[in-house]
Amino acid sequence: MAGIRQVIATLTNDGQDKMGATTVAWRYPDANILNGSLLTVESNHFAVLKSRGAILNVYETGQYTVSTPDRPLLGTIQQTFFGGQSPFQYEVIFINRSKLILTAKGLAYSKEMAEMAYEVNCYIHIDSKEDALRLVQHMPMAGHTLSTADVDAYSAPVIEQSINKVVQLNELERVNEKMPEIIELVKQHLQDFLSVYGITLNDVKVLVFPRDQRMKELISLRAFGLSEIDAVRYYVAMMMAEHGLVSAPNMAVGEPFVMGMTLAPSSPLIPGKDHP
Repeated sequence: MAGIRQVIATLTNDGQDKMGATTVAWRYPDANILNGSLLTVESNHFAVLKSRGAILNVYETGQYTVSTPDRPLLGTIQQTFFGGQSPFQYEVIFINRSKLILTAKGLAYSKEMAEMAYEVNCYIHIDSKEDALRLVQHMPMAGHTLSTADVDAYSAPVIEQSINKVVQLNELERVNEKMPEIIELVKQHLQDFLSVYGITLNDVKVLVFPRDQRMKELISLRAFGLSEIDAVRYYVAMMMAEHGLVSAPNMAVGEPFVMGMTLAPSSPLIPGKDHP
């Protein structure tokens, strides 16, 4: 109600905080904020006061009496000309300064055009009042909440381009050798991008792996020192063993399997002598 001092905070009546682990910014839903209202900013928040698009102030942790340029209007004038509502509209946007996590998933392609899946976790935070101001100025909000998923949507193309820049120049089996280079490139490009929005990048975790399950198992076998053809034989032998085929060991060692007889390794098949 107009003219009544109100408390502006992120806590609801039942004690729950609107700023959760996935909320970057939250707009206080009541725009009828009057001169003298109490603004409470928690220890892990910033607050930005706006009026019709113009930023009036940025607050750090503490409790403040909001000082707005308007003065209370006489009741009859306010009722007659503005229908009981104040003509001065204000909004408060709370900014989460806690460390948050961004996630990204996608596909990259190796030098042989093999599909490589990647998963990226980025740890971010809003460091200062100036950064909170840049976030409000440059990052659009749809509705009352700006979530980490919204920031993910902005960051995903930068991450994809950074990873592909390295992966596309290397063979499938050499991609893991390039992980330090991939991580450093993602950090560099992503920090340059996020700094425009006042977001500080703390750390990046990157995982790149073959998308195809069979390819992952073949590469694992190659890691034991097997040649390409031996890795394929052992992989097929494991698949055969899972289906209960008795010829699986023969596939692993590369020897033929004939029902009802036993062959010595590399022994020739002599008709009439090696079979009943």
